Order: sequence, then structure tokens, then C-alpha cells
Amino acid sequence: MVCKSLYLFIALEAMNKDTFISVYLDTRRAKTNDTYPVKIRVFTSSPRIQKLYSTKFYFTKKEFESIWETSKPRSEHKEVRHQLQSLEKMANDVANAINPFSFDQFEKKLYRNAGEGGNIFYQYDLIIKKLKENNQLGTASNYDLSLKSLKKFLSNFKGSDPQKLFFSEINPAWLTKYESYMINTKKRSRTTVSIYLRALRTVFNTAISEKEIDPESYPFGKRKYQVPAVKSVKKSLTKGDLKKLMQAEAKTPEQAKARDFWFFSYICNGMNIKDIALLRYEDIQENKIIFYRAKTINTAKADLRPIVVYLTEFAKQVIEKYGNTNKIPKEFIFPILNEIQSEEVKFKTIKNFTRFINQNVKKLAKSVNITSEISTYWARHSFATNAIRSGLSMEFVSEAFTHSSMKTTQGYFAGFEDINKNEVMESLIDF
Repeated sequence: MVCKSLYLFIALEAMNKDTFISVYLDTRRAKTNDTYPVKIRVFTSSPRIQKLYSTKFYFTKKEFESIWETSKPRSEHKEVRHQLQSLEKMANDVANAINPFSFDQFEKKLYRNAGEGGNIFYQYDLIIKKLKENNQLGTASNYDLSLKSLKKFLSNFKGSDPQKLFFSEINPAWLTKYESYMINTKKRSRTTVSIYLRALRTVFNTAISEKEIDPESYPFGKRKYQVPAVKSVKKSLTKGDLKKLMQAEAKTPEQAKARDFWFFSYICNGMNIKDIALLRYEDIQENKIIFYRAKTINTAKADLRPIVVYLTEFAKQVIEKYGNTNKIPKEFIFPILNEIQSEEVKFKTIKNFTRFINQNVKKLAKSVNITSEISTYWARHSFATNAIRSGLSMEFVSEAFTHSSMKTTQGYFAGFEDINKNEVMESLIDF
């Protein structure tokens, strides 16, 4: 009779508010000693969803009735009842702090230790875990490096490995001190500092959006601390340098292969190596490659646009020379990856292949007096710059890169050479 009254009470309560939480004996499966798990039951009325969350408690039906479902528990059960009441109150407090209610947020906050919400290290770990689950391993690596850098900074001054860092400890003066330490003591570039601090800034923004901290504690922005804005170095080869690199004598088969893939990237809209590695034969349609950038699949779902690459004779030759002989639609075009590899192994394999190209194309470039700073990233910049210098519009390159902002595209353009400027000025009076 008590059970029926309790469930009626739950049903009535659920009608009067969106979320209701109760302590619940899950009698679906008994243990060998005839006990059942006690769980936290969360019910939402709109939409109607019920979820059960485990606790450390196990009771028989009779014990649970004596402890929880009676108005006056026996003296030996009062302590356990008090623990269950505390557990129920904690779950209610967590749920009430989430507006609008979200099971994802509830689960994240229910099982953590007290005060963890304000711990920057804890919040970093959550973001890194989520990025890895989404297979955004490169971005996860950046956050991991940022986190390790903050820990080293703290241990440098405290003399021991820090276990926690609270948002309340970070202010503009703290950030300025970190920047000085990274540049002057660790000899890191401003670009590196900018990458690490942008990650920290995102951690702050995430904590604010999830109501973990007060927006007033935000230390970034105008009249506060500003993350170093590093002007990107234009990494582009001129047409003359591209010709020299293409015609350079490769001393080894590795140099020849590295050059072929570098120019394949260049001529295919500056396609990065990860996207090249992930290409499949089904992406080749008539005389084009149509694919989605791996980078944007998780970050631009609302505006996911395909990239269309028109295949030149050179690109076709590279596919014919290095492509898999098995040309079924689902097969990777190039034998860089294979289907049985985990995402982490694929990530490392692509990284190693990129390193292979960079190391060998540097040697080839150096042999014909082209900058040894060249890398696969230069292929993308070189495509953008030479396309615009050849008369194609910035809009064309922006579309080829599927950029949502023209400002992003402009960052790839190295400007016009003096000879281009002179030709334009001469043409102004060529009537």
C-alpha cells in the first residue's frame, strides 16, 4: 500500500514540474543474496523520459520498505535513511541548478566530487574527453598541451605538482605572468602562447555557459587580459619557386614521392594531408573529387558544404601512380590508412605521413635554394595566393576552402608581388 501511495505521489509531482527525482529500488534483477540496487530515478514530463542512476546501496524489498517507505524507520535504519535523503537532496540540487534541464549536464555534475565544477583541470579533462570521443584528436592534443603547460607553470612557482587550479585564481595579472614565463623562461613563441591561452579562454567560456562560474570572473577581453594576436606569416611560394621545386632533381624515391603529394595537395585546392588520406574512390565523380573536410564534419554540421576539386592531369597521374589497385568505391584512394586501424592509430599514421612529406620536401627545396621552412601547410597557402594572383577572385578561393568568413581566406593570401602591382598600374593607362 505504501508503494502504491509513493508512485501516485511521484506521478502527481511529475505533473506539477518538469523534472522529478526520487530514490528508487530497481527490482528487475536480484543479486544472489536477494538484494536489489537502489537508484536515483530522474523523470522529466516534457518530454517524458525516465533514467536511473546507480548508487552504492543494495537492499532486499523488506529492508527498503523499512528504511525508505515507512514514515518512522527503526533506529538502526535512521543513519542509512539519512544518507539516502542526502543523496536525493544532492541530486535535486544538481537538477535545480540546470536550467533548462539536461540529462547530459545532470550526469556530468552528479558523480563528480564537491567543488570540481570550479576546477580548471577538471573542466579541461571533460573537454579533452569529449573531443576524443568525437575523434577530434588534433584539437584534443592542443588542449592537452595547454593543460600540461599550465601545470608546469604552477609547479615552477609552487615547487610541487598542482592537483587543482580554480577559476577564481585566474586574473589578468596571473595571465600576464604566465605569458612572460612562457616567452622569457620557456622560450616559447607567441603563437604557441596564443594557442594555449585560446584553449584556456574556451574552458572559461564553457564553464560560464554551463553556469559553473560567474561571468564576472572572466579575465579576458577589453581592459582585462588580451590573448596575443599573432600576425600569421605568409607561407606561399611564387610561381617561379613552384617551377624550381617541380623541376628539382630528386635524390631519392622518398623525395620524389614527397614532392608528388605536396603538389597533389597544392593542385587540389590546397587539400590537407588528413583529407588526402581519407579520400575514397567513391569521392571521384566524373572529372572531380567531391568530399567533406574532416575538420568541419563535427564543427560545422549546420552548414556542412562539400569541396569540389577539378582533377588535373597531374592529379590523375598521382592517383594512378600511388593509388590502391583495388578501386572499389569504399576503398581509400591512397594506401596511407586501412579500415581496421583505430582512430588514434589513424591520427598517428597521418601525422607520420605528414612528417615524411615535410622532411623530404624540405631537402628537395633546399637543393634548389628555396626556403627550408616549406611544409605541407605551404601548399594550401600557395594555392590561395597563386590562384588570386592569376586573376581568380577571393570569393573563388573562399568557396574552394569552404570558409564561412572572407577574413579567414584573406589570412591565406600572401599579397601581390611587385611585378603584379606594376602590371596593374601599367594597365590603367593602356587604352
